[in-house]
Amino acid sequence: MEIRVLKYFLAVAREQSFSKAAESLYLSQPTLSRQLKDLEEELGKQLFIRNTRNVTLTEEGMLLRKRAEEIIELTEMAEREIRQSDENISGDIYIGMGETDKVRFIAQTARKLQQTYSNIRYHIFSGDGEDVAERLDRGLIDFGILFEPADISKYESIAIPTGDRWGVLMRKDSSLANKESISAKDLKDKPLIMSRQQNKNSVLLKWFGDETLNIVAEYNLVYNASILVDEGIGYALSLDKLINVSGESSLCFRPLSPPLEAKMHFVWKKYPVFTKAAEKFLEQFRTELSSNFDTHQ
Repeated sequence: MEIRVLKYFLAVAREQSFSKAAESLYLSQPTLSRQLKDLEEELGKQLFIRNTRNVTLTEEGMLLRKRAEEIIELTEMAEREIRQSDENISGDIYIGMGETDKVRFIAQTARKLQQTYSNIRYHIFSGDGEDVAERLDRGLIDFGILFEPADISKYESIAIPTGDRWGVLMRKDSSLANKESISAKDLKDKPLIMSRQQNKNSVLLKWFGDETLNIVAEYNLVYNASILVDEGIGYALSLDKLINVSGESSLCFRPLSPPLEAKMHFVWKKYPVFTKAAEKFLEQFRTELSSNFDTHQ
């Protein structure tokens, strides 16, 4: 498979039309059709379902689309890195993480680097631990932040000294809002909104012990969970400092009791081939982490 042909394939998948894709690629439609027919023959699979109105992907076509997007992204990343490997450090840094206030360390590092290297660009990918680890393993990101109990043994890592507090996001007029902290028994039979990342091995579910949970909804982004809470759907288990509950907000946050902290690690692949920009970022990140940690001792 040629990169050029994969780009043709993605254009048709995007436009759902050979004629529109050919126009966007400045190719004749017969040329484009022939190239993609050859690709199907090479793979021994039908990639498109062709009809008079539009073009859709087969199951094999949808799989190829996902892999082709990753291949193109890696190729373009490599081209940028090679072109920009000079004395004037510039380029792109790719970082993946879940929702956490510790993104401040990333922001502080980027701000300091900007003072010297203004041509570095940052690409932040948000996802759960499995998403971040998968992209890291495939070389689609340079660094990631993973929460325990993720297996970090296959990565180089730096433990972030302070974690995020787990607690409950609730309406200020709820029955638990007058409490300073929330116990597992307080939440018994309460409608709970949980992150979809939680599983039987998660520290949060272990914290509940043998309590039977009434989970009424799951979320991927805590902002969406806050809307459900605001509309009275239930109580959201969340990390602190992700939703602004100050001022006129109708919501409040109460920490768990006994307290529970989400510990995390800044990770990257072993034996990495870093760009100069990524090397500088890691160096500055160590400095910022040390500075923040020392400041709070």
